[in-house]
Formats: sequence, C-alpha cells, structure tokens
Amino acid sequence: MTETPAAAPDRATRIVVVGAGFAGFETARRLLRHQHRSTDQPIRVTLISPDDFMLYTPLLPDVAGGLLDARFVAIPLAESLPGAELIAGRVDSVDLDRHTLRIRNREDAEETVEWDRLVLTPGSVTRLFDIPGLAEHARGLKTATEALYLRDQMLEQLELASREPDPAVARARRTFVVVGASYAGTELTAQLRALADEVARHRGTDPDDVRFVLLDMADRVMPEVGEKLGDRVLEVLRGRGIDVRLGTTIDRLTAESAELSDGTTVETRTVAWAAGVTASPLIQELGLPTEKGRLTVGADLSVPGHPDVFAAGDAAAVPDLTKDDAITPPTAQHAVRQGKVVARNVLASIGVGTRKNYKHNDLGLVVDLGPRFAVANPVGVHLSGYPAKLVTRAYHLLALPRGANRMAVSAAYLGDAVYPRPLVSFGLVSADEASFPRSQGIPAPGAES
Repeated sequence: MTETPAAAPDRATRIVVVGAGFAGFETARRLLRHQHRSTDQPIRVTLISPDDFMLYTPLLPDVAGGLLDARFVAIPLAESLPGAELIAGRVDSVDLDRHTLRIRNREDAEETVEWDRLVLTPGSVTRLFDIPGLAEHARGLKTATEALYLRDQMLEQLELASREPDPAVARARRTFVVVGASYAGTELTAQLRALADEVARHRGTDPDDVRFVLLDMADRVMPEVGEKLGDRVLEVLRGRGIDVRLGTTIDRLTAESAELSDGTTVETRTVAWAAGVTASPLIQELGLPTEKGRLTVGADLSVPGHPDVFAAGDAAAVPDLTKDDAITPPTAQHAVRQGKVVARNVLASIGVGTRKNYKHNDLGLVVDLGPRFAVANPVGVHLSGYPAKLVTRAYHLLALPRGANRMAVSAAYLGDAVYPRPLVSFGLVSADEASFPRSQGIPAPGAES
C-alpha cells in the first residue's frame, strides 16, 4: 500500500478534483467551505475540467427540443466556486507514485500539476459499440454541443424536406431515429416530437408527416421507473405517433439509412445515440482495478491501495450498501450525494472530522416527456400526467445549483405554457464539432490508441 503523504506544516494541503460534473462540482463546493473558514488545517482546492462550467445534463433534451437555451443549463465555475483554482484542460495521465497529473489545455500545450489528495470524478461518455457507421453518422446527447446540433439538424432537415422534389428523400429527411429508450433517449424523443409539432403548426402541415423511430434492445421502455409507469410511457409515446421498437437496435448505419436488427431499413438523415454511458477513457489509463469499466473504490470512496486517492460519480464503481453485490448506477442523484461524502472523507484523511461510508437513500425518479406529460415516483409514489410534470419541474429547479439558472429555467417553463417554442436554427455547430471524438473525446470503436 502506498503511504499517504502529509503536506508540509507551512503550506496548505493541495486537493485536486478532476472533472466538474455533478460529483466533482459538489466535492469542490464542499471542500471550499473548509478552505474559506479553516486556518488550523489549510487546504487549496484545484478543479480541472475541459469546460469552465458544470453542465446540468438532465435538461439537455429540453435544449435539443428548443425549450431551453443552452446557457440556462450551464453553471459557471468561476462564479459558483469562488476561491477554487480552476484549470481548463483534459487530464492525459496520472502518476500515482509521483503525485502528479499531466494536463493538456485547449491549445494542446502540456502542464504538470502536483497533488496531495486526488479526487477522480471525470464522469462518463456515451457508450459506443462496434457497429459499422455508428461513430461517423450518429450523434450523442452528453454535451451542450450535441444538444444544439440535434435541434439545428431537425429544423434544417424539416426545412430541406419542405423544398425537396423527391418524395422519398423528403420522407427520409422527415424521419428521425433515436436509439436508447431509457431516460435520455425517451425524453429526447418526446422533446423533438414537440418541436416537430410546433414546426407543423407554424407551416400548416400535417405533424404525422414527421416520423420518429425509438429503438432499444430491452423489452420495456424505461425499466427503471417500474412496469406500471413504463407501460404508461409506452402508451403515451405511441399515442403521439412514435414508432417504438423494443428488442431492436441498429446493425449498420450510413449517411442516408439505418439497417435495423429486425431486418428492416429506415431511410433517415438523423440518428441520435443514447444507448447508455461508460466511464471516462481516463479510468482505463490508470492501470487500476475496475468493475464494469468503472474504477473500483471502497464504500468510503477511497481507491484500494491508494489512501490519498478518491473517486466518485459515473466513473467510480461505488458499492451500493442497500443491495447485495451491486454498484450504484450512474445517475446525477448518486453523483451529487457521493460528492458530499467524498469531500468529507478527503478532509478526514488530513485529520479534519471523521469518515463515513456512502449509503444512498433513493428519492425516486422524474422524467419529463414533453407537453402535458411526465412520470415520476417520488419516495415510491407513482405519478403521471400533470402531477408528475409539476414534481419533475420542481425537482429540476431545486437541483440546479445557481439562482440565476433557476430563474432562467423558470421563465422558460412559464413561457412554454403561453408561447410557442422558438423555431430558431443558428447553425453554429457543425456535424464534425458534434461528433463523438470532438464533443466527448471518444475514440471510434476499433481505433488505434
């Protein structure tokens, strides 16, 4: 076991947090409370992130659907984490013996950062499979760039379809395929359907001319919400004309079509891939034990054999103490609460307070499915329709960690009840910029490292 180094008595303990997602943001926020008030055990909090904001990813479907501006779901780090040293860059490698990180900034220059305590919260990326054409022709929904691209892509394809003389090509442009019928994929489909309906109302066309196909290899839609709510979601989606195909995925993808595992081919120009996530590629570079691709940690979120290293969030295989032989799922609710615990345990490692194990008390799930409908099961109570919509929107407003963002989202929600969605395509995000390698840093399956 590596010995835990102690900071020199005349300097602050440097705690470096890698990643500014839900877990990293909450960890830094909690540590900064100690940094601001403590003189006996001084610390210096450093946060490393490729972006200068924390992205509230549960609302990305609303961005793609034109309901919210991307700025509303971006929490600026400089304002929200005063006192933290913020470094914009990606971590290329971690030297656990020398206690250093190698960082590459936005201009591709390298920098080395030293640490006394390290918290790894690099988050997750979209899980890709070795499907021909997937990495080249599909787009994800993990970043604001991807959400903006999907919105613009839909509006542009509908515009092109309205001017297309070939009926077959026009139909392909009006066909949108989404893979993944869990939270993100189902919410995305519902929000894009609402945006397409608004386009149809504006132009006086038939909304049924716009076709949506939602695919998933599972035998149920959103199994996480339970059978009763899942069946209700399926009923609502199909009632809106969405072609939901379960037990089905894509076998091959080209720029003009998707060949499906059920033997059919869907002519389309737009495919959104929301079929799950996997830990950040950084985790595999560490050379440490993993479970299901996520870094193995103890119940106190420390890395076995490295008591000065901690991990949390989507990239960590955190034991679920409420279930036997299980790890916590990669959800925002888990990540935020793990951030609180890991901050406490990092401080305990330098002699401040006591450690505790992470144990999750599930508050339930909320899923927004577009106009007039949502599903939620707060504290085990199953809700759908308007009551669930109220709970869902209230939850997101409370969970947003900044007052200005709450006000902006609240105003958008109120406006949505009165005004039509704005049909604006800025065209600022190219297909290349929204690709998996550019937007998320994911190498294509089978690519050489």
